[in-house]
Amino acid sequence: MLIDHTLADAILRGSVLTTMAMTWVVVLVRIVGLRSLSKMTPFDFVMTVATGSLLAGAGQSEEWTGFLQATVGLAALFVVQYFAARMRKSSDVVEDVMQNEPIFLMRSGEMIDEALAETRVAASDVYAKLREANALDLSRVHAVVLETTGDVSVLHGERKPDDRLLAGVRTTSE
Repeated sequence: MLIDHTLADAILRGSVLTTMAMTWVVVLVRIVGLRSLSKMTPFDFVMTVATGSLLAGAGQSEEWTGFLQATVGLAALFVVQYFAARMRKSSDVVEDVMQNEPIFLMRSGEMIDEALAETRVAASDVYAKLREANALDLSRVHAVVLETTGDVSVLHGERKPDDRLLAGVRTTSE
């Protein structure tokens, strides 16, 4: 307890501990780099969720040991993510284990039903993404790709996209 009044203590404790934990996250990001906040791989997504969870736990700690445990957990997450990113760059095996492959959901204006079934994405979801991307003519949709992060990219327009943009995107189970 920081002060004797229960409600005031809860408000003060939540404010102080959350501010301290947020500051700690900023320090960790400055040390490890902005890559730690990216969402390039599923591993990065888990890192982001876990960071939020530990940050919330730190802000709700009732004992200093709980706060310390959460802040040490945050540091450990950043260390693991740092080394995982380094290993991913240096090893194709680690890259394959940590990284999903992007997959075509639509190509040349045609839905790929097998890919939709494999990824459990509904055609209506693809159409929603096409509307978001302001795609007005399906014949000008070159590709709709479910990215490794779960995001959906829509490539459309009059010009065909550079082949390098589609390198590594798979059609279906291979």
